[in-house]
Amino acid sequence: MKSKCPPPFDPKALLAKLSDGRSVKAFRRKEVVFSQGDAADEVLYVEKGRVRLSVVSKQGKEAVLGFVVADMFFGEGCLAGQQVRMSTATATEEAIIHFIRKKAMMRRLHTDTKFSEHFTAYLLSRNIRFEEDLVDQLFNSSEKRLARVLLLLAHFGKEGKQELVIPKISQEILAGMIGTTRSRVSHFMNKFRKLGFIHYNGGVQVHSSLLNVVLHD
Repeated sequence: MKSKCPPPFDPKALLAKLSDGRSVKAFRRKEVVFSQGDAADEVLYVEKGRVRLSVVSKQGKEAVLGFVVADMFFGEGCLAGQQVRMSTATATEEAIIHFIRKKAMMRRLHTDTKFSEHFTAYLLSRNIRFEEDLVDQLFNSSEKRLARVLLLLAHFGKEGKQELVIPKISQEILAGMIGTTRSRVSHFMNKFRKLGFIHYNGGVQVHSSLLNVVLHD
């Protein structure tokens, strides 16, 4: 007898179980959600919009760690004992974010086995993505890194969509994400456009053909 596959992770169903320990807030574009060094006492969930995670060194140098988009959690480090935020979260477009109190989240994780299993599986999938990002940063060219970031931002492969539009994002931010200069990003973006991999239409429209850049040796 074949075992049944577990149902897919449903963040909205998870949130419904945390109604007593949850609040919701709307953010404008460029509004800070939390700052590096703030107390870490809540897990956050993006219902709508996009959030940029960045960190600033003691020397004042800023690096973009990545983006959190709709249906994703972030700030879960507080569940593992993190007392302050290690990064700054900034809305890059209008966003609706849920704030889940640490105590409420911990209580649910300890008392609801299914809840705990689903959330743990979600975090593990996030860790796999982080490992892939690290390998990408260490071993791939800046051109490949940019192509991969654009595909990820466009949710390539999700629900079978072949072309998706990325909301406006500056070349400075893209440069920070892949560890190169703005001029290099500009050069590659122009190259991708001329080759038909992307085009501009109220944002960057990514074509499935851009995957060839990532796969080509």
